[in-house]
Amino acid sequence: MTPLLDFQNVSVKRGDRLVLDGVTLTVAQGEHVAILGPNGSGKSTLVKVISRDLYPLLKPEPWSLRILGSDHWNLFDLRNHLGLVSNDWMQMCTRDYSAREIVLSGFFGSVGIWPYHQVTPEMERTAREVMDLLEIAHVAGRPTDELSSGEARRILIARALVHNPRALVLDEPTSSLDLHATRELREILRKLAARGITIVMVTHHLPDIIPEMRRVVLIRGGRVWCDGPKERVLEAGNLSSLFGTAVEVLERSGYYHVL
Repeated sequence: MTPLLDFQNVSVKRGDRLVLDGVTLTVAQGEHVAILGPNGSGKSTLVKVISRDLYPLLKPEPWSLRILGSDHWNLFDLRNHLGLVSNDWMQMCTRDYSAREIVLSGFFGSVGIWPYHQVTPEMERTAREVMDLLEIAHVAGRPTDELSSGEARRILIARALVHNPRALVLDEPTSSLDLHATRELREILRKLAARGITIVMVTHHLPDIIPEMRRVVLIRGGRVWCDGPKERVLEAGNLSSLFGTAVEVLERSGYYHVL
């Protein structure tokens, strides 16, 4: 099967700084993967390259970046295949539009519904089904800027899911959430993984890695530093080196924690 993501020797500069340095990474369709690293390691830049908000450096040595087998994408088509959930989108979508409007706007690549948008009964039905799945139907009529952080995050996931994408790409999904909202979101992600939606998650927080994620990629200094099965990668020596501080690792009920 064609890989979902196929990075070969990809480098990215932001200003004068080389943020990704020769990254080679392949993610299969149907594979749930966590990409873990400290702040400044290049994780969010990796997400922006996937979403085509940033582009790799042109360089003389061979390199390639393919998503679902293609290296050329219309952005609107790409976002139908990959549902992106990031803090940037969270800030853009937290407005006085209703939660229902934000979810429906996923069909149009907009933020909110505009007068020239033609919302069909099929779109309305799909939006209701996705909001039911994510257990947020009760907030459909409320403005997103009045929702809790956990509810708003699930609204953004619902917006990404209306096209039935091949995968969800999540950038720090539990950022700013309290303990209860974090637990609820993790359970929602487990539900989506069980339904066959590929999840690629970028995080620096170990407990975000749900049990269904069997592979972990560690990024340090813009490079893939370690990549393999979760049980082998998430061990004290690796994580102590990655974060530059001595840690102990505990596993409980499929979740990993550090002390």
